[in-house]
Amino acid sequence: MTDKAQGTAAGYRPAVSVVLPAYNEEQAIGEEIRSLREMLSRVAGAHEIIVVDDGSTDATFERGLAAGARGIKHINNRGYGASLKTGILAAKYETILITDADGTYPVEHIPTLLAELERADMVVGARVGANVNIPLIRRPAKWMLGMLANHIAGQRIPDLNSGLRAFRRETVLPYFSLLSNRFSFTTTITLALLGDDYRVVYVPINYLKRTGRSKITPWHFMEFMILVLRMAMLFQPLRVFLPASLAFLALGITKAVIDVATFLTQHDHPSVFGYPVLSTSSLLLLSVALQLGVLGLVADGVIRRIIQQHGPMPPSHGVHAVEPAAQADGGR
Repeated sequence: MTDKAQGTAAGYRPAVSVVLPAYNEEQAIGEEIRSLREMLSRVAGAHEIIVVDDGSTDATFERGLAAGARGIKHINNRGYGASLKTGILAAKYETILITDADGTYPVEHIPTLLAELERADMVVGARVGANVNIPLIRRPAKWMLGMLANHIAGQRIPDLNSGLRAFRRETVLPYFSLLSNRFSFTTTITLALLGDDYRVVYVPINYLKRTGRSKITPWHFMEFMILVLRMAMLFQPLRVFLPASLAFLALGITKAVIDVATFLTQHDHPSVFGYPVLSTSSLLLLSVALQLGVLGLVADGVIRRIIQQHGPMPPSHGVHAVEPAAQADGGR
């Protein structure tokens, strides 16, 4: 534990709501909740752990309740992001900590995250520590996604979609209508806050081997890529339109030079007047470059002048909540 984390644990003890989305995690959820409760009793004031069971077909919900958590159950599987939204809206406290139920995020990093939140809008546990167990098959896709996100955000993002992070509820509620109901929830909120110049702090953490089977499939990579581009269009449109415009401009100029050179070599006494010098493809490429550039400038101007105010999502149908036992709130 860092000096700052120790100081926070010994002094200021924030009230914390931990949101734990879970889908068929009966093997790990009990131990995860017990570890969280032990850590929170040392570093937080009033606290609660909310297990949002996303339509599990095993004993995830029951084991979560038995371990002392609040239980909220989706009747049907609605997605990781939808579970987080449900838990955030149901939380008692403004300081929200999200983590996974599969045992991959060590609880010893929580004091540092809560300490750093005193000077940040969101603190992300970046999986760049000494012990990081990310399957090799996912690393190329993760690298590509990170490079795209870095370009759009205009800065280096150590970990785009870490599932361990702390923030204040009032910070994320305005973005609820933009946040995905699937795995890209964390990707979206990272880019949204960076796009609006919030202070996002990254804390190096370890990432342990999960208990049970992963729910992420290759298709989720395409979903992440589409989400990153969508967020770019909403917050940094010039970072999409300007490179595309310059690419078409370069192609158009290259084709125009070839057209002019071809015209000059085919005529003994060339005169550009009265002869079609530029081909249709050259004109089309130059026209597309101009349109993309103008569209990007207009989109950027509009976005920077419109303040979007989004209220919290209303309570969803198909949700069943169970109140926690007294000890789940730290006995406070």
